[in-house]
Amino acid sequence: MHNNILNTIKELSENKEIELPFIDSTIENAMPSTVALQQIVEILTGILYPGYFTDSALNKKNLQFYIGANVDKVSKLLYEQIKRGFCFECNDSEKDCELCNNKAQEKTIEFINRLPKIKHLLKTDVEASFLGDPASKNRGEVIYCYPGISALTNYRIAHELLLLKVPLIPRIITEMAHSKTGIDIHPGAKIDEFFAIDHGTGIVIGETCVIGKNVKIYQGVTLGAKSFPLDDDGNPIKGIARHPIVEDNVVIYSGATILGRVLIGNGAMIGGNVWVTHNVAPNSKILQRRAKEQEFIGGAGI
Repeated sequence: MHNNILNTIKELSENKEIELPFIDSTIENAMPSTVALQQIVEILTGILYPGYFTDSALNKKNLQFYIGANVDKVSKLLYEQIKRGFCFECNDSEKDCELCNNKAQEKTIEFINRLPKIKHLLKTDVEASFLGDPASKNRGEVIYCYPGISALTNYRIAHELLLLKVPLIPRIITEMAHSKTGIDIHPGAKIDEFFAIDHGTGIVIGETCVIGKNVKIYQGVTLGAKSFPLDDDGNPIKGIARHPIVEDNVVIYSGATILGRVLIGNGAMIGGNVWVTHNVAPNSKILQRRAKEQEFIGGAGI
């Protein structure tokens, strides 16, 4: 091999200036697998929407067997990935792998027991999208075709894992949906039932957002942070509430940007392409200034 190439390989193998974490990806300490996590989400989607995303011949007589077989399958896969997530988080020089194993087993069982809750929330999301969109022909179309439901499915799964304090895995799952749909929902956001996403591309929902019941948002909406308090080293302080609170029955139209820990009151309507950095009273409307029409005749208005 050419000396220049050998020098490049040596340089790439060294940590300089900013030290990046090195992952010793042995069999005992493997990184989470995005391939396995994608498979897990697909199996869970089949459980949450039985009969939709499967080639199996499904009917009421064999439904319980189908659900049971898939719960068993996904439990084994999920346990392994949760364990890898704990191993990734572990910074001890002497890792307690038995502790990670036990935690992974416990969190897997707790998550499986939360699947009925996830299913209920997703059913309300499907209902909200179906009732709120005159273009939807039936609920099955919403489940199959709507990117908002796809993103919310990943989010609802990831959020429960985050509540169980499973590291890394929740963020990977929501970023999978982000890549697929263009909808970026942080797993830490708190979203209540009957949440509708119309179209969806370009939506951003930040980590500390709180969204109430019967909220509808359109494409290009940002629920983000306005500014970041800094620590002594000038870096943003992590973990503080910095995103909007959206109360029940709010509609936010396309392109609206709402920044900071502001409160959007019950029943408010936020118009398209507006910029909001202050509290909005209940049942208020925030709209752009009306466009001015001007004629250009004989050079007038130029």
